[in-house]
Amino acid sequence: MNRLYVYLLEGKEWPVKDSYLKLKVGKYKSKTRVIKNSDNPIWNEEFVFKVNDIDDDELVVSGYHYNEHSGFFNSSLDLFGRVKIPVWSVAAEEDQSINSTWFSFVRPAKGSSKTIDKDCVFYIVNIHQQPNALCPYAFEEAGLDSKVLMMLSLHERDAEELNENIFHVQPSIKSNGLKEWEAVHVVTEDPFHRKLKKIGEGKQLVKAFAGRLEKLFQKNEEITKSDESSDLSTIPSDYDDCMEEQLSPRSPRNNNFEALIEMMQSTEKETKMPNNLHGGVILDQIFVVTSKDLNMLLFGPESPFQKDLREVQGTSDIQEGPWSWKSEDKSCLTRVITYKKAATKLVKAVTATEEQTYLKANGTEFAIIASVSTPEVPYGTTFKVELLYKMLPGPEQSTGKESARLLVSWAINFHQNTMMKCMIEGGARQGLKENFEQFSRVLSNHVSVLNSEDILDKNHVLATLQSEHQSDRELAIEYFCNFTVVSTLFMVLYVLLHIFYSGPSNPQGLEFHGFDLPDSIGEIITSAILVLQLERVYYMISHFIGARLQRGSDHGIKSQGDGWVLTVALIEGSNLPSMDPTVPDPYVVLTCNGKTRTSSVQLQTLDPQWNEILEFDAAEEPPSVLNIEVFDFEGPFDQVSSLGHAEINFLKHTSEELADMWVSLRGKPAQSSQSKLHLRIFIENKNGVETIRDYLMKMEKEVGKKLSLRSPHSNSTFQRIFGLPPEEFLINDFSCSLKRRVPLQGRLYLSARIVGFYANLFGHKTRFFFLWEDIEDIQVLPPSLVTVGSPSLVIILHKCRGLDARHGAKSLDDEGRLHFHFHSFVSFSGASRTIKALWRTRALVSEQKTHVEEEQQDGNPVPQEVSESFLDPEDGKMTKVYSAELPVSIKSLLYMFDGGDLEHKVMTKSGCLHYVATAWEPLPSDSETYERSISYKFNRHVSIFGGEVTSMQQKTGSSSDGGCIVNESMVLHDVPFNDHFRVLLRYQIEKNTMAHRCCRCDVFVGVKWLKSTKFQQRISRNIIGKFTRRVKEIIELVEREILLANHQ
Repeated sequence: MNRLYVYLLEGKEWPVKDSYLKLKVGKYKSKTRVIKNSDNPIWNEEFVFKVNDIDDDELVVSGYHYNEHSGFFNSSLDLFGRVKIPVWSVAAEEDQSINSTWFSFVRPAKGSSKTIDKDCVFYIVNIHQQPNALCPYAFEEAGLDSKVLMMLSLHERDAEELNENIFHVQPSIKSNGLKEWEAVHVVTEDPFHRKLKKIGEGKQLVKAFAGRLEKLFQKNEEITKSDESSDLSTIPSDYDDCMEEQLSPRSPRNNNFEALIEMMQSTEKETKMPNNLHGGVILDQIFVVTSKDLNMLLFGPESPFQKDLREVQGTSDIQEGPWSWKSEDKSCLTRVITYKKAATKLVKAVTATEEQTYLKANGTEFAIIASVSTPEVPYGTTFKVELLYKMLPGPEQSTGKESARLLVSWAINFHQNTMMKCMIEGGARQGLKENFEQFSRVLSNHVSVLNSEDILDKNHVLATLQSEHQSDRELAIEYFCNFTVVSTLFMVLYVLLHIFYSGPSNPQGLEFHGFDLPDSIGEIITSAILVLQLERVYYMISHFIGARLQRGSDHGIKSQGDGWVLTVALIEGSNLPSMDPTVPDPYVVLTCNGKTRTSSVQLQTLDPQWNEILEFDAAEEPPSVLNIEVFDFEGPFDQVSSLGHAEINFLKHTSEELADMWVSLRGKPAQSSQSKLHLRIFIENKNGVETIRDYLMKMEKEVGKKLSLRSPHSNSTFQRIFGLPPEEFLINDFSCSLKRRVPLQGRLYLSARIVGFYANLFGHKTRFFFLWEDIEDIQVLPPSLVTVGSPSLVIILHKCRGLDARHGAKSLDDEGRLHFHFHSFVSFSGASRTIKALWRTRALVSEQKTHVEEEQQDGNPVPQEVSESFLDPEDGKMTKVYSAELPVSIKSLLYMFDGGDLEHKVMTKSGCLHYVATAWEPLPSDSETYERSISYKFNRHVSIFGGEVTSMQQKTGSSSDGGCIVNESMVLHDVPFNDHFRVLLRYQIEKNTMAHRCCRCDVFVGVKWLKSTKFQQRISRNIIGKFTRRVKEIIELVEREILLANHQ
């Protein structure tokens, strides 16, 4: 079977601006891309057509005017010219080729038939032959000089011959049968020292095309057969099945690979980095090289690394296709490589086809998906192996050199069902493991590998961080170098000079000696402007001084205890949103295992620089999730100042990722601004294996049976199944069934942080996991026929939690909670007891554990911190926030302070969690004054921080003598500046002499400042406003509950 190779280069002096060409040989058709706004279009496209009969077939090239309003079909008015070239004229040449030649377009003359007779064709011949006679139909030229430059050949030619001919243009051949010589573009013997005569604007593109063809034709493999039914032309390819598809012509291959990447970078939108493939990660290393250079080394043409790798792996018959655009918008590069893999002990040498496609390339991050097909291996037609290469910027080094992280994951895509699926996956996993071990060794010979110990050296990273603080002088220059300060200084100096040069004036109007008034409207305006500027500068100076004196209350505090220590280095923020017309004052609140850490407040900036180190105290179990919230500081109870939030699941990130990561903030304002935080996170086990043993011993008491430390092999298998970090350790596992539409037998795995299920049924794998913190409730259902007489364990997750595991859930209730049903345990009682014990232990945050321990002790002693924090309410300025006549007696109203059911019920309804109050005890110094302590936690509706509250109350007087006063000093934990102030309340209850069984209640609120800060007025205003509404709500609840109780 013969093939005609058509190399379409460019056009000249087109009669239209927007055009494209259609090509046809026999029944095979194709067309070029549309070139707009050019009458000298340049295509540089290549086509291959199958030739059934050399004597009868002909190449027809038709030029069309592109009209967006012409619809799906092209009208005859769009055709502006046509060239017909018989295939036999190409075969008649000595080398069966027509080199670069300008062909003139012709079109039917006006009044002639719209259709050109097939037998009446203008035959193009070599310049050494006589032109054939023309048919009797009348023709006219499409334009005086409308031509197309093409190369035609019936065989592939080597690169040297092609490069020689692509710069040599044959004479122009016109429709009248006479030869008109064009300016011949001749290449002399020394192309570097002889000048070339230009052929319009196509010269530079022809040079680029020559470079592309140099590599394109470095192959001798015969083109495979095409589908007989295809109505499109085929494209040169290295793999068999591509000839059976209807493909469009390839775009030109730029000999500069970097230029293609830069072009893709310029057209790429904000593309999210794809997730790792489900087969798992087979290579994760960091190299001392930029991600851009690493991309060039791995996927650039003629890469020395690829040559060395092929030699090591014994790969032969490599045919590397050019990088080309997969879509017209030039947003996706692709290429095809065929090669023969070396034989192994079990499989002979087979041919593989690999298609590589860029998913992301923005200059710093790259993602390439490779689809490898090996149809010659057993069951090779049923699957393809997919490899995802991700190149990301690595952590900074102490030497200042850049690094790049290479992450390779894999998966098998089965497009046909087979019973050998499990065996195929196992063989592929083992083969890929061996190949990428060689891959890593060869790559390390070209670029240096960054040692993971250097990456995770917390002391070095934090020491570097602490040295990055700007000096006060640099910050002052950066902060005050603006128009406001400069213009104010100018105005002040100008006024002072004016006073200096002006002499004393006599009093005028209403003036008298020592009292000078403005003498004109202009002086009043000037004075007002100067006052406003001075006020603004004063505000800026006070803000700057306050920011420098105020550091975060948790910055620099070292962790205490042995166990799992979480250290977070808060570096900076980027593009934070502005909630108000003014620039925000951002700060960050980190929450983990029920503990919070707060950063300092950065004043008036959208790109804050913190460079602060926040450490959490050691915990018995490794942390699971870090919650991040960014606020615009207004006050400790402000509910509308959130700038964004994020959540980091430590189980989904490696230690290297956590060591240097940018976290995108969620929330409408943050997402619209693309806000991010730069963090460095370190999780360290200070006590090693002893921490795990101590944790298991503690769980033994909760579970009631022995828990043994699992072997390293069991732990590594567990980590590999669910893709968990190496610090995760297995506690127990049970054989059970997952209840869905069809029960699925598998194993339930329990660790310190997750509950996971895994099943492998004839190669069909089901796996999922969720956190202990995601669980809202665990229920036991009685046996049924569906569960084969076995009880079911139902795990219910919190709303919108565990969504990654929703494919394993039995149902989703109306509240948006996932339900998981497990049954057929070997020992249901043992499994359920273990699961419930681990859940209770993990779900209780540290504050709840403290309350449980206090309730178990007799007497509920008062914490030393609370006792020392009590202050005399007289020390603070009090503001009356509530005053009312209540239709209840003093005795009934004082039930809200007796620690009974009424107090707990009212405080719970008003948003207090875990409310605990001690009994009233007389003071040693004053037997008529009683004292007690209170502790509780605000829910998120009351305070966005949900912080703990501890307070001391003192009561004087009684219900019998006509009045009572309750003073309260309150400490708000886990809020910004909580060590700077105390909240003071006074409840003044008096008997109403005008009405029976009624009383009067007045409530005063104040703020006592222990340390000064610039935000005193803002915090005081916020607290007084919040407690005004809260006191009113509490008193109304008490009144309602008392009246309801009296009516019953």
